[in-house]
Amino acid sequence: MSRNLELFERGKKSIPGGVNSPVRAFGSVGGNPRFIKKALGARVWDADDQVYLDYVGSWGPAILGHAHPVVIKAVQDAAVDGLSFGAPTEAEIDIAEEICKLLPSIQQVRLVSSGTEATMSAIRLARGYTGRDTIIKFEGCYHGHSDSLLVKAGSGLLTFGNPSSGGVPADFSKHTLVLEYNNVEQLHTTFRELGSQIACVILEPIAGNMNLIQPSAEFIHTLRQLTEQSGTVLIYDEVMTGFRVGLSCAQGLHGITPDLTTLGKVIGGGMPLAAFGGRADIMAKISPLGDVYQAGTLSGNPVAVAAGLSTLKLIQEPGFYSTLSQRTQRLAQGLAAAAKEVGVTMCADSIGGMFGIYFCENIPSSYAQVSQSDRARFNRFFHEMLAEGVYLAPSAYEAGFVSSAHSDEIIEQTIAAAKRALTRL
Repeated sequence: MSRNLELFERGKKSIPGGVNSPVRAFGSVGGNPRFIKKALGARVWDADDQVYLDYVGSWGPAILGHAHPVVIKAVQDAAVDGLSFGAPTEAEIDIAEEICKLLPSIQQVRLVSSGTEATMSAIRLARGYTGRDTIIKFEGCYHGHSDSLLVKAGSGLLTFGNPSSGGVPADFSKHTLVLEYNNVEQLHTTFRELGSQIACVILEPIAGNMNLIQPSAEFIHTLRQLTEQSGTVLIYDEVMTGFRVGLSCAQGLHGITPDLTTLGKVIGGGMPLAAFGGRADIMAKISPLGDVYQAGTLSGNPVAVAAGLSTLKLIQEPGFYSTLSQRTQRLAQGLAAAAKEVGVTMCADSIGGMFGIYFCENIPSSYAQVSQSDRARFNRFFHEMLAEGVYLAPSAYEAGFVSSAHSDEIIEQTIAAAKRALTRL
């Protein structure tokens, strides 16, 4: 028995499903998960000492590659002085100032420990600020596992969501309206009929949880216009895209100023750190200034802040994002070209350090379209790429990530491996 399988079987005795986050169980693609024991640069090592080129990157945070020496040194230096104090530190102010400097839409920011905390808190804040209950999310977008957001679309236009998870009362999701990503007409209809009731719209400005799906310019700008007109808070959920698609994040690429922004992943440099922030008048509603309660024992702990602050400094080096974007684009184009050469229907897309691969003819623009892709073929491709020493996200509905440690040589190796894998499908 392989060490990976042995650990999986052992883990299932004490951990539900053997893992601490569902996608890690390989349930979507089949087979047994790889238990990672080491990561360095663009590579990870599993329990059987197999080495893989890694395109998961801890689901986005590892934009510098794994175990970057500067980040590791910052963590080590911080840890020597203590892991957590439950009291404010100067470093919290340092990273808050850095975030506000890089994102002009954020006038004030509150640190938390996870993306779920950030989105949950931002929605509560939006409701407290507007005095309204109804929120809008988009089908296929994931904003963490808080009750109001674990909903699936209703049966038709302007229908409220139904719980998509056990343990979520229908009363919790009845105020969540689920719309179709990139559907401009639906936006107009919704705001015409319900605009005065909507507290906030939360959006993945570039979706990464139904694979990589980019919004149209018309969709984004219509949404901003309608939310402004109705007094609705626009929340850009940049937990994934924040500092991953560019130094100004997705909002900078879109030329949009959201009212609130949620951040995570990259701002923690691989440690548990997230944030929500935005307009000062909205943030003034958060306790201890206002009546919207939010707290966290480990929020802004010094070790996570050290990792995040050192990461934010490093990604500001000249040429960082142009090189990252070029390599990611080269990967996506190379994968699509390899598929075409061997006669496999597959396309790919990229933006910044994110990419998506789809086993269909055209790049999807909605959850419904991405659902039409050939998932069975993706699953076979996933395992063939593992055999080639390439670790992709174990789901057809997840974006992939490139880091600055993925050299041109590594990108070319990956494309060559994909071509061999595609010929075996």
